Amino acid sequence: MGWQDAKGTKIVTRNFGVANSHKLAVYTSGGGWEGFKKAITAAPPALLDEVKKSNLRGRGGAGFSTGMKWSFIPKEAKRVYLVCNADESEPGTCKDRELLAYDPHMLIEGMTIASYTVGCKHAYIYIRGEMMREAKIVQAAIDEAYEAGWLGREHATANGPFKLDITLHRGAGAYICGEETALLNSLEGQRGWPRLKPPFPAVKGLFKEATIVNNVETLMNVPDIVLKGGDWFAKLGTAKSGGTRIVCVSGHVKKPGVYELPMGIPFRDLIYDVCGGIVGDRPLKGLIPGGSSMPPLDASEIDVPIEFDALMTDPRIKDVEAKPGVPFDLGGGRRLKTMAGSGGVVVFDDSTDVVALCARIMRFYAHESCGQCTPCREGTGWLARVCTRLAAGDGRPGDVDLLAHVAVGIAGNTICALGEAAAWPMLGFLTKFRGDFEQRLRKVA
Repeated sequence: MGWQDAKGTKIVTRNFGVANSHKLAVYTSGGGWEGFKKAITAAPPALLDEVKKSNLRGRGGAGFSTGMKWSFIPKEAKRVYLVCNADESEPGTCKDRELLAYDPHMLIEGMTIASYTVGCKHAYIYIRGEMMREAKIVQAAIDEAYEAGWLGREHATANGPFKLDITLHRGAGAYICGEETALLNSLEGQRGWPRLKPPFPAVKGLFKEATIVNNVETLMNVPDIVLKGGDWFAKLGTAKSGGTRIVCVSGHVKKPGVYELPMGIPFRDLIYDVCGGIVGDRPLKGLIPGGSSMPPLDASEIDVPIEFDALMTDPRIKDVEAKPGVPFDLGGGRRLKTMAGSGGVVVFDDSTDVVALCARIMRFYAHESCGQCTPCREGTGWLARVCTRLAAGDGRPGDVDLLAHVAVGIAGNTICALGEAAAWPMLGFLTKFRGDFEQRLRKVA
């Protein structure tokens, strides 16, 4: 099935705009909880196979196979936790808050099915502290699910009695707590610092027990996968990425917004068909494809599909380079182009000062670095300071190479991916728009 065949298919956003869609009565009237009813007639291994078959991949940024992640739970695990990561904080990304506001019961059902599959009896939703409105909506939905008996009450299943409790936990607004192990530390009441891995959360996570951490959008796809089958979901997407994808489009487009689209749609169609083109019909300069931590694309590269693998390995696009002749890669032979990330697409036209844009991104990551490891703590500060002085017209000879050198020194040398979140876009901007940076140097030479 090509992406055109999946046009108009709505899974996680189908209730957007429906009156009182956040209420349980509205959700059940549209088929809500039918997926759970079907799930408990099957054994957990069969459900796990169905999720693997669906090619559902994590929608939080990394795009890792959800079924594979669930399978990492040790068979001998005595206690298992499921944690929903609703700590949405990636600049350019605003999908989770919409999903939570419009359809919290779809998330709760998805978490309940996932918990049954992996053997969890107590699940948590970790929600960003600033999402006060959404936290109230989600808590009210949890209360409704308890009152109706979906939560907190035993259900007869093919695997014996099953009961789930869900607790909503509000974070304190730290970007770093979007990283799954920092989130777990915060949930335990500790400082939100990332943990060294291994051990991975699936082996030793929350309260030192086996833990699965999934994004909001990921879990909301689960009920339909169970109800309609893994093959149905897989056919909606590409060869290795099933289903649809939510993108949050901002910047210089005529119709910014949150859109659920086929997985393989190219950026060109997204910008010019879905979003109506560039404001003022100005020329496109480039875009950030998946939140501010992703390297940008320039205007010549927008025929690439918005899909995890295509953005990393598409043979039509050049390697990202730290500087001419020095490719930057993710390891394992995968030359980094960019990544689909969290789906936050930021479009910018030819009037954009990309040096100033990059400097703003660097200042954000320098501010949000937790300071636990030296390459990130010191490196992000250097990137912010040097890039900011370039943007201000105070660049010095060697600054462009210095930015590349610092970024390469950060990447791969930190405990978590926050360092890469600064290094990757820095390297990407230097590669795609190096001339813009060098022009700043010539002005002050």
